[in-house]
Amino acid sequence: MNILVRQAEATDLDALVPLFDGYRQFYGQSSDPAAARDFLSARFQHCESVVFIAHEGDAAVGFTQLYPLFSSVSMVRTFLLNDLFVSEDGRRQGVGAQLLDAAAAFAHGQGAHNLTLSTAVANTQAQALYDSRGWQREQGFHVYNLALRD
Repeated sequence: MNILVRQAEATDLDALVPLFDGYRQFYGQSSDPAAARDFLSARFQHCESVVFIAHEGDAAVGFTQLYPLFSSVSMVRTFLLNDLFVSEDGRRQGVGAQLLDAAAAFAHGQGAHNLTLSTAVANTQAQALYDSRGWQREQGFHVYNLALRD
């Protein structure tokens, strides 16, 4: 595969929406392309995230989305790699690795101290990819969530 990874723009919404909708379905959500478009459009409009898109020729085959954060304890900038998805056609072709590398290069260029991500415990394929790219599993913290809506 000849994969091109680049930072996405709002003009890439048509290509991103099916990938983002597929990502959500992977995590058990119902398909909702209209809501996916609205969500992504708002992120671009408000400059709230950075998205990278992977293409093979004219076909979009993957994306990753980063959200900027800061660590008060370390007093450094970090990024949350919140989303990473590769279409069925792009899997096992190095697309995920290239998206991770693009995210790391971007964050490094922004002076970030680190990237953070989480994945489902059962998502062993993704975990193998992260391990192979040098990501370290957090051992010192438990993650908690507080639901504010149903």
